[in-house]
Amino acid sequence: MEQTRRLIVMRHAKAGELPGGPDFERALKPRGRADSAAAGEWLRARGYAPDLVLCSAARRARQTWQRVAETLGGEPEVETERRLYQAGADELAEAFRQAPAGVRTLMYVGHNPAAAELVTMLTGSEPHFPTAAIAIIGVGGAWADLASGGNELQASWTPSHGA
Repeated sequence: MEQTRRLIVMRHAKAGELPGGPDFERALKPRGRADSAAAGEWLRARGYAPDLVLCSAARRARQTWQRVAETLGGEPEVETERRLYQAGADELAEAFRQAPAGVRTLMYVGHNPAAAELVTMLTGSEPHFPTAAIAIIGVGGAWADLASGGNELQASWTPSHGA
């Protein structure tokens, strides 16, 4: 029997505003940096180590992954992609279907509303998904066959202060 694959969906951590500047360049606030490190600790403590990370190219998503990686450890392959910045849930699912067959644990670091919509689409449960939130989804079968429903929400995490 094939081992279940795991999808880690993470919303970027708390970012500041950039009045007059592009949304794409918004940087993490101190709270966002702390929440990202705490998320990495949570993932590490539970053995949730990705083989492949698909990260939005937006500054706040890249910074979130950087802080998570510092506390999580390991050396997964990381692909930073601009197309993930404004992708919807269906587009994200399609990107995940392209993951190599050998990837057991895939992590996405990106944005709402797509991240929460993706979790709902794959598991049928609507998560509370504040900044830095994480959902761990068990995926039966190959990445290429990833479909709506029928996937298990195995665990979730949100920063203790919410929002």
